[in-house]
Amino acid sequence: MNLPNGALVAVADGEKLSLFRNTGHNLDIQLKPMATPEIPERLSGAPGRRSSDANPDNDTQAEDGFAMGVAEALNHMALTNKFEALAVVAAPKTLGQLRKHWHKALEERLVGEIPKALAGRPAEEIAEAISRA
Repeated sequence: MNLPNGALVAVADGEKLSLFRNTGHNLDIQLKPMATPEIPERLSGAPGRRSSDANPDNDTQAEDGFAMGVAEALNHMALTNKFEALAVVAAPKTLGQLRKHWHKALEERLVGEIPKALAGRPAEEIAEAISRA
């Protein structure tokens, strides 16, 4: 994937978000870590999911809720012009939840999505995955 200079890269799973800024050009991706916004804790994620002793899915609700919070944070950044281009690397399930909540302003700036669990991995590994996508 060609990633423009200055593009924001969001790397997420159901529990963690890391943000990077690309300081390289096109396929020579150089990721510089950025401050990560506070993601508010949510009690539940996708509507219609229930938890009970017979069907425990509190972890699923927490992960879906975190994905909603990540989407809200990225939407806010898009709406306040904090980035011109965005690439998202997320665990497949998390990416699915994120897509449900993208704002139109974010979608217009989205240059790529990679369904891969790389949250917490070194920037070099993430850059390599983006280059190969």
